[in-house]
Amino acid sequence: MEPIAPASRTAAPPSRDTDRSKAAILGAACDEFSEYGFAGGRVDRIAERAGVNKRLIYYYFGNKDALFLAVLESTYADIRAAEQGLHLDLLEPVEALRRLITFTWRYFLAHPEFLSLLNSENLMRARNLSKSLRIREMHSPLVQMLDTLLARGRAQGIFRDGVDPVQLYISIASLGFFYLANNHTLSVIFGRDLRAPDALEERLDHMTDLVVSYATNRLDLAALRPVTARNPRAERP
Repeated sequence: MEPIAPASRTAAPPSRDTDRSKAAILGAACDEFSEYGFAGGRVDRIAERAGVNKRLIYYYFGNKDALFLAVLESTYADIRAAEQGLHLDLLEPVEALRRLITFTWRYFLAHPEFLSLLNSENLMRARNLSKSLRIREMHSPLVQMLDTLLARGRAQGIFRDGVDPVQLYISIASLGFFYLANNHTLSVIFGRDLRAPDALEERLDHMTDLVVSYATNRLDLAALRPVTARNPRAERP
């Protein structure tokens, strides 16, 4: 953690400039942390990127940890707000699910900084995010949106029972996140350019088929698992 620089409260700019200054700092901090990670990010460079005095950053955010948390909250708020703008409630269930998958994939592609920030925070075991007072409240609408979508699909006989909205979203996000976060190594291992436009579209089709097939599958999946997985004692003498 970088030390807190002393800053007089009288050093703050006029209130009309406060939002603009904070936005500039957050934008610069997002660029800095996504490029260098949390450990490599420097407040001096953030101040230079934002075109502000370094003391102003400490005045608004206190220290480097708090600034990184503010960046995380801001990036999460952006994607959650964009998801609400999809208006999935106006679409038929399968089309709504397809739209969410497509949106998530294209958002990851358009915002590599989001993936970089998540990587950094996970390396720190969510040390900063665990201090957030907003993060769970921010994600409640996402869970509710998916829960409502799944309920509509079940009522129409389209989606099967037992699909947990949180697990479903984690699967949607992870199918894209892993592919992109490990794209360089996967491309070398399999001898393919997995960032080529055709490869990205193929991946989207694959993810969509997987998730939609799972949500609409009416088979009793538990019955297909090995007996020992359901009851380890079943085959014992």
